[in-house]
Amino acid sequence: MSELSTDLRETVRRRYAAAAVKVAEGGTACCGPEPVEVDENFGSALYAADDRDALPAEAVAASLGCGNPTAVAELHEGERVLDLGSGGGIDVLLSARRVGPTGKAYGLDMTEEMLALALANAAKAGAANVEFLKGTIEAVPLPAATIDVVISNCVINLSTDKDAVFAETFRVLKPGGRIGVSDVVADDTLTPDQRAERGDYVGCIAGALSFAEYRAGLEAAGFTDVEITPTHPVADGMHSAIVRATKPLTAENARPTSESSDACCGVDACCTPAETSVDAALTVTQAKTASGCGCQD
Repeated sequence: MSELSTDLRETVRRRYAAAAVKVAEGGTACCGPEPVEVDENFGSALYAADDRDALPAEAVAASLGCGNPTAVAELHEGERVLDLGSGGGIDVLLSARRVGPTGKAYGLDMTEEMLALALANAAKAGAANVEFLKGTIEAVPLPAATIDVVISNCVINLSTDKDAVFAETFRVLKPGGRIGVSDVVADDTLTPDQRAERGDYVGCIAGALSFAEYRAGLEAAGFTDVEITPTHPVADGMHSAIVRATKPLTAENARPTSESSDACCGVDACCTPAETSVDAALTVTQAKTASGCGCQD
């Protein structure tokens, strides 16, 4: 990682650590925590009142996102969900309620202070089907093909290596898995310098991708059915947007041009001692199962 990237990551970490401390300290005051100061385009006001009222006040106060990804991810009972950059845990707790006791919601964050706040919020909410992990969204500490849905709320734009984020998201998703992300996206006509003029990196503006860049990044990672829908402006030419995409059910669909001529059932050299999965993120058994192959031995 370059020195600039390291500095930017540390700036982001400090900002969110300070926000977590402010909320935690406010929670011990007589009147409860005050929301972290953000403008009307960000924060807990973007959630329905019923959602806010059902969660600990500290989880709501720590919300710094630009949307409500749980409202667009179409979560189902029993699914496993991963929230990239989970902060105080608002989206993890909402996801846990939607997937129910047979499902599970993971939260990933690099900030110790936010993780401590999220764990406290989960305990207050009595959420037994949640787990918070420390790590970066560029190197997710989960096995491949274990997650049904990846969500994120205005965090991917903060990464200095978005290609790695997209690749890791693709890796941890099961075949047929999907993403439902809220993020800041720039008009295609804006240059990186023009984006920086509209806001700083830690404020979720300068690091935003354009619509075309976001789509290209997801498709390069292997995603299909990419949809990027703006919801409201956050600056001139900058938008909060809902991003949806799918990991194909079969490796053949994900990487049609790189598959060798002897591939079958999602693997090369099928049913021989040399067989290997076409998709490096899957084991041979997973690849065969995903493709519906009848040859499982």
